[in-house]
Amino acid sequence: MLRKFTLEYWIDEGWYVGRLKEVPGVFSQGETLEELQKNIQEAYKLMIEEEEPLWFKVQEKEIEVEV
Repeated sequence: MLRKFTLEYWIDEGWYVGRLKEVPGVFSQGETLEELQKNIQEAYKLMIEEEEPLWFKVQEKEIEVEV
């Protein structure tokens, strides 16, 4: 089954770092955008193979950060 997700990514010290917007907890990195895509797909597959996926445990809390 194919599912579509949004890959949000940025460059940090020369590495492409990203996450799946719709699936909290799935992050990865790569030296190229293509490598990041491959790595994030593998990270997602590993997450869904877990007996109790991480995204079922996600909670939210508002916090204050002084800037």
